[in-house]
Amino acid sequence: MVQALTKLVTFDEFIAWYPENSEHRYELHNGVIVEMPIAPGKHSDLGGFLVGEFHFEIRRLHLPWSIPKECVLKGDRTESGYEPDVIVLDRQQVINEPRWAAESVITMGSSVRLAVEVVSTNWQTDYLTKLRDYE
Repeated sequence: MVQALTKLVTFDEFIAWYPENSEHRYELHNGVIVEMPIAPGKHSDLGGFLVGEFHFEIRRLHLPWSIPKECVLKGDRTESGYEPDVIVLDRQQVINEPRWAAESVITMGSSVRLAVEVVSTNWQTDYLTKLRDYE
């Protein structure tokens, strides 16, 4: 079950609030902080498999891309920020990201080569909300 805190916050407030070394992951959905549930085994296994396969292809093709362990992807249309299950970043573009080095925040679409959401019980959010923001 996903729990939401009710106070609306801006993306900047969310990033400042985000607890370091937390056992939990959080996302910001239209100004609402949402604690994300721990991924079930199949979900986690699939995400790990995809990271391995993408990493293999990145190395095989000598692409200047990377797959960070975690980052927050900010859409430009809403007060939202998401942590995709897998994200492939273009290292040549990430150097232009103003918030990457200090906060692991991606704000420019040109930095993202691929964002993957492994859908589960909250598939409506993944399909309806995140897809719109990722585009």
